[in-house]
Amino acid sequence: MPAAFGQPHPRPPHHHPHGPPHGSNDTLEWRWETLFSRSMARLPGEKKDFSRDGDYLLGIKRLRRLYCNVGIGFHIQVLPDSRINGIHNENRYSLLEISPVERGVVSIFGVKSGLFVAMNSKGKLYGSGHFNDECKFKEILLPNNYNAYESQIYPGMYIALSKNGRTKKGNKVSPTMTVTHFLPRI
Repeated sequence: MPAAFGQPHPRPPHHHPHGPPHGSNDTLEWRWETLFSRSMARLPGEKKDFSRDGDYLLGIKRLRRLYCNVGIGFHIQVLPDSRINGIHNENRYSLLEISPVERGVVSIFGVKSGLFVAMNSKGKLYGSGHFNDECKFKEILLPNNYNAYESQIYPGMYIALSKNGRTKKGNKVSPTMTVTHFLPRI
C-alpha cells in the first residue's frame, strides 16, 4: 500500500537513488514519487517552470483570422500574387497560421496562398514565399484585448489596415491607432 503524502516511504534495502529498484514492483511508486517531488521543487539543471509571459505558447500554431474593426471591419488576407489587404467577409485567403518563432514573436502564414506576411524597410506589407527576418512580428496584447503586430526587424512599424481595407505603411501608424488593432478569430 502506498505511503500517504508527507509520510516517509520505507525504502527496500537495495534502493538506488537515481531509479527504481531493479526487479521490484516499486517502479510505478518510484515514478509517482519522482513526479511529485519534481512538481514541488525545481531540481538543479532542469528547465525553469513556464512563466506567465508566454513560454506556454512556444510551439503552438494557431489557425485564425485577424480582424481589424476599422471602416466596415476587415480580415487580413494574403493573396497568391503576394498582395495583402483586408476583406470584409471571411474567405480562404483570410485563414492564417500564427506561429511563435521566439517568445513574444510570431510569423503569420497565409494557409491557402502559402505565403508569409512580411514587411519591408519602408513599412510595406507583402507576401513572401520564404521565411526571413521581415516575416517576424512582435505580438503585443493591448489593453482593449486586441493585438498589435510590430515588425521585429523594423521597430516602430506595425501591420495596419485603412478604413477601405487597404494596407497602410507600417511607419505611418502607431499602436494607439485602431487601424493597428487586430482580433484573432477562429
